[in-house]
Amino acid sequence: MNTPESNTLERIHKAALEEFLAKGFQAASLRNIVKNAGVTTGAFYGYYKSKEALFDALAGGPADYFTAEFKKVQYAFKELSPKEQRDGVGEISGQWMLRITDYIYDHFDAFKLVIQCSKGTRFENFIHELVEVETEATHDFISVMEKAGKAIRSVDPWLEHILISGMFAAFFEMVIHDMPREQAKEYVKDLKDFQTAGWMKIMGL
Repeated sequence: MNTPESNTLERIHKAALEEFLAKGFQAASLRNIVKNAGVTTGAFYGYYKSKEALFDALAGGPADYFTAEFKKVQYAFKELSPKEQRDGVGEISGQWMLRITDYIYDHFDAFKLVIQCSKGTRFENFIHELVEVETEATHDFISVMEKAGKAIRSVDPWLEHILISGMFAAFFEMVIHDMPREQAKEYVKDLKDFQTAGWMKIMGL
């Protein structure tokens, strides 16, 4: 059952989402949000201490979940045997990408905020932090393969950074361009195949 308090919070969230999506966090006006929500500034501060806290309320949960799940799948992969890693490279991450794509579309507005509107918040380096996690995981995989006697071709650090950054940039294009969910899932499958084949070629596997 809706209460006056829940209705007020819903209006604040709706007004904030519209303002952040239209202008980004830094240019968004708290005064406009309060006005469009039909509440006083005092009433707003009864819910949130700042504009950033409001942004975090809209985007923080899904963004933090994504990062935690991404780290979890990387850790699980690291625990596999060398053979399982070699046989599962690309496939395991590809399955996760499809699952997380559904999650993204279930929380699409939140990811729209994080990817396109978050400069000035704790999420402005969201993709960069994912790149760092993936880079470390790539190094771990190479180390495991080398210890298992596989000859791995050395990858230039700059190329490695460009390729991993490009992968995440490509992945989130579905959010940037409002791609329909089912089309996005097909896109993610093709992206996974492209990335896996490219990395296998570069590494000489």
